[in-house]
Amino acid sequence: MAEVMLPMKMEMANAPSKFKSPDLLHVLAVDDSHVDRKFIERLLKVSSCKVTVVDSATRALQYLGLDVNEKPVGVKDLKVNLIMTDYSMPGMTGYELLKKIKESSAFRDVPVVVMSSENILPRIDRCLEEGAEDFLLKPVKLSDVRRIRDSLMKAEDLSFTKSVNKRELETENVYSLDSTVPSQQLKRTKI
Repeated sequence: MAEVMLPMKMEMANAPSKFKSPDLLHVLAVDDSHVDRKFIERLLKVSSCKVTVVDSATRALQYLGLDVNEKPVGVKDLKVNLIMTDYSMPGMTGYELLKKIKESSAFRDVPVVVMSSENILPRIDRCLEEGAEDFLLKPVKLSDVRRIRDSLMKAEDLSFTKSVNKRELETENVYSLDSTVPSQQLKRTKI
């Protein structure tokens, strides 16, 4: 027998993913090299991402509002879905940026991908142990960007689906079928 869904549930189950619009997946790209910044920006835009690029880890912290010495240059209620950072930069390295992001209550859940032209295993391990989502060797390929984007979208869609399922369960708990009522009407129960 087919299961019948209440109209409200059907609306929630069919609600669009928050990433169906290309402008909603926002990536902060951090690299001190102008050429590498332009290259990663192009790869991300071709992959339907909104991109903000900055030239240093310090500027990234300012943009995110995490630099206590400077005024934030980002927007209020900033939503960044992914941070991609070069490892080797003057001043603050990508590893140090990763640590600061993971220490932040506002951005600790934002995935961080570290990029480097140097394949140094202890460096890669240290970044992954500190919480990096991935470590990419430069030059970054379009397939790398798409794989990360797709993985992030699946994780966000799973999170979205879990919140829909939670709302459905809450709706089922609020409304119960009262077997004493002959007409089988829905009855509101105490929450």
